Amino acid sequence: MAEPKTHGIVFPGKKRSGPDDLDGDDLPNTKNSMFPGSAPTSEDPVAALANARHEFGEHGGVNMSIEVSATFTVMKPETMPRMFSGELGPDRDLFIYSRHFNPTVLNLGRQMAALEGTEAAYCTASGMSAISSVLLQLCSSGGHVVASSTLYGGTHALLTHFLPRACNITTSFVDISNHEMVQNVIVEGKTNVLFFESVSNPTLTVANIPELSRIAHDKRVTVVVDNTFAPMVLSPARLGADVVVHSISKFISGGADIIAGAVCGSSSLVNSMMDLHQGALMLLGPTVNAKVAFDLSERIPHLSLRMKEHCHRAMTFATRMKKLGLKVVYPGLEEHPQHQLLKAMANKEYGFGGLLCVDMETEEKANRLMNCLQNCTQFGFMAVSLGYYETLMSCSGSSTSSELNAEEKALAGISPGLVRMSIGYIGTLEQKWSQFEKALSRMQDLGVFM
Repeated sequence: MAEPKTHGIVFPGKKRSGPDDLDGDDLPNTKNSMFPGSAPTSEDPVAALANARHEFGEHGGVNMSIEVSATFTVMKPETMPRMFSGELGPDRDLFIYSRHFNPTVLNLGRQMAALEGTEAAYCTASGMSAISSVLLQLCSSGGHVVASSTLYGGTHALLTHFLPRACNITTSFVDISNHEMVQNVIVEGKTNVLFFESVSNPTLTVANIPELSRIAHDKRVTVVVDNTFAPMVLSPARLGADVVVHSISKFISGGADIIAGAVCGSSSLVNSMMDLHQGALMLLGPTVNAKVAFDLSERIPHLSLRMKEHCHRAMTFATRMKKLGLKVVYPGLEEHPQHQLLKAMANKEYGFGGLLCVDMETEEKANRLMNCLQNCTQFGFMAVSLGYYETLMSCSGSSTSSELNAEEKALAGISPGLVRMSIGYIGTLEQKWSQFEKALSRMQDLGVFM
């Protein structure tokens, strides 16, 4: 592979004020040093975010300015060739084109790197674009991925159908909790990536990130973890993972109004992904829009407060639902198979996640429950996605996991009646619980509940 032509960007140096700034021998050669590995580190993601550099507005505003330009000027004609060669770049406040680098997007990347404890991060137009870009960067034609059998349906379809057809990249699916099986399926010298979700969609299986990372690293395999379900709760990179991807559209956004993703990892990886000649992020063009990046950067500072309330209510509701005799899946319950594992890995004080599942066994019962919760008592909305301030409900087997066939759903442990609930925080807790109880009472009166 050719040497990446990249630029130093995460913690820029002095601002460019005129054409003479580019003269002299004191300019750093930033080639291959786009992300210098100086991201803030902390065991607590909130502390790390507080230590991340604050970007002020152009005129001293407490919020950064939004850089919406598609292209950027240079002060001298000699500068542009040096930028395209990789000698000069955003660390000198020099930008080429916003598909490549954009100042506002870089600021969001700094925040995501701080949040996940990685050297670098860059943000994309969706979670799926983040996942696909990482896999295409790490795998060449003939490459091999080992992945959890329980994944978001879109990711499963990407690995099962698109990558083999379009890129000759194949995937072996395994029970991620069976470490012996994972070890046996990984082929040293052939397998490029071990991919799994920190907390699986939709079954809420918790991955043993340290042990899976050890297994993969022993065979020189890169570990990529989708942490969409557990921001703040888990920090996969601090637990041994190499790359963390997110659908920022979910908890990090919190408003169900934005589509975006993120790739968080080492400087060398993100450098390679932004390479002008061979970088997946650069050449596939999934960079997030600057206005979207600005909106997201304003929401990250209160992510911890939102996550704590999501998790608190999910724990309360799961406990009460269990007492009512419902079949509840939630990692915060002691009977959950990975309860102790999550407790050991989780960042303290952030709970066990904002999602729970109620297994109604059949799709018919699941639909009746959701219909009553939405249309009779306004407990929540029937909608896909998660991380919204309202509770969102969906029957996973016929919605977000519909890309899996019947056999694949069985292997993934997805019941036909599994209702995934992203617990919101609007209204008071007791008000929302009363709505849930009234919906159950109505179903029992109609003789359609259990």
